[in-house]
Amino acid sequence: MHRVHAKRAARAKTVTAFVSAPEPRTIGVVARGRQLMAGNFLFSGLLVEGPRLSIWDIAKENPEVAAEIHGCRWLDDLAAVGDERARTKAQKWVFEWIARFGDGTGQGWMPDLTGRRLIRWINHGFFLLRGQEKPQSDQFYQSLARQMKFLSRRWQACPAGLPRFEALAGTIYAGLSLEGMDAHIDRAVAALAKDCAAQIDADGAIATRNPEELLEVLTLLNWTVEALRETNRTIPREIERAVERIVPNLRALRHADGALARFHGGGAGLEGRLDQAFASSGVKEIAEPGLHMGFARLTAGRTSVIVDAAPPPSGSASARAHASTLGMELTSGRRPIIVCCGSGARFGDDWRRASRASGSHSTLCIDGVSSSHLSKQTDLLSDVPTLVRADTDKVDMLELSHNGYQASHGLTHARILHMSVDGRMVDGEDLLTTLDTADEARFDPEGTGFSIRFHLHPDVDAELDMGDTAVSLRLKSGEVWVFRHDGVADLALAPSVYLQNGRLKPRATQQVVLSGHAMSYATRVRWSLAKAQDTPTAVRDLLQADPMDPIE
Repeated sequence: MHRVHAKRAARAKTVTAFVSAPEPRTIGVVARGRQLMAGNFLFSGLLVEGPRLSIWDIAKENPEVAAEIHGCRWLDDLAAVGDERARTKAQKWVFEWIARFGDGTGQGWMPDLTGRRLIRWINHGFFLLRGQEKPQSDQFYQSLARQMKFLSRRWQACPAGLPRFEALAGTIYAGLSLEGMDAHIDRAVAALAKDCAAQIDADGAIATRNPEELLEVLTLLNWTVEALRETNRTIPREIERAVERIVPNLRALRHADGALARFHGGGAGLEGRLDQAFASSGVKEIAEPGLHMGFARLTAGRTSVIVDAAPPPSGSASARAHASTLGMELTSGRRPIIVCCGSGARFGDDWRRASRASGSHSTLCIDGVSSSHLSKQTDLLSDVPTLVRADTDKVDMLELSHNGYQASHGLTHARILHMSVDGRMVDGEDLLTTLDTADEARFDPEGTGFSIRFHLHPDVDAELDMGDTAVSLRLKSGEVWVFRHDGVADLALAPSVYLQNGRLKPRATQQVVLSGHAMSYATRVRWSLAKAQDTPTAVRDLLQADPMDPIE
């Protein structure tokens, strides 16, 4: 039906124009824009080099990245460069899209992609039209009108969640920005208000529990509120309340370095975007103590710890979710130390599936088995922990547990984290225990192997120390942290990877691993991570922008 409505919309003769000068609201990356101009196409870990190639050739030959390209976020990167060459390249590709797909064919005619694309084309409308003759301008406006007509008819077919937020925000934004399109606004605003009430819970959380996705939703709502306010239209209270609920949540999911916690398929967020979203929202409230979208937080001094302290998403919301229960991340000042591997979705199917396993997170894993299982048939999580407890009453301590291994091994995993008042030390304790006679019957008397993993950020220089009984972690800021343990488990440094959007390939890094066998009904492993005594509390740290992968 998307194809049917796309072809009907493509036959419409409507030509529109901008109601007023559009103001760009999206942020791009100059380095990525320059790569595109040089003919280096990097999407989802796929690199294609070809200065003479069109971006639509890449989409045609590589269907796995076609949706990313048709959404036109790359326009933000070319606009960030902003010179004449970048503008010429952007104009060439946009008008090629109109010539190739404007008749209603191609993968780009999906409601969420159309909403995303319309927002970019409108944001950068004058950038795209500068120097164009009237026939080209009319062609551009006519394509906007046709895409708007398609979107107004098909947004309701979008699945709930981020895709429908994108489709509805695109409908409203285009309806307010384009002449003759205001008839579609009221219905879309009412639907968005309804989705805000239904899809964003009372605590400001979404079903996927993906922090970066929550930021995307907030950004879309901010754009919608700003556009409605600028045209003197009534803003439904449901939309305003959703923004008011989301902002404190995102503040709690932000590390000391300003980046988001990277859980359930989400990344750290594009630099500056989170600050922009907070400023645009106008919401000043900070998070109350407790869980935020199922994540627990400890912070003191310049140190932050964020832990996944709730069951993973279920059903369709788990399509990108990870088996990360009780996984932790730790950041000191501007420097991440303990991380999860991140989402491998942009590096192929093998990396995508591997990144979702418990072993790719900084938590305990039994016998290489994840605390939640990934279905090969549906790609959704199954056999997830049914009981996750989190005691967050103390400002300096978290007491957590989950039963993800109870049915298979008779064991419950508990984790206790304590942070010193100055943030210079984190004491940890991981416990595997049976809770009743039924658990004891399932427990293997010959022992159960386990590993507690602490994945390190690639910028951390790690080496075994003190006769291989500790690990020294040196940060680029000059800080030195020391990892110690009580000797119950074996300590080792092992290879790991850091999966980061915008990179050509996974970044090599290391992980600290404590491994052993649970031989009794209760096995306790204690560990600590502390700043070396001669490391000052405050370090002058001029953070350098993370460079793009060199492309030779």
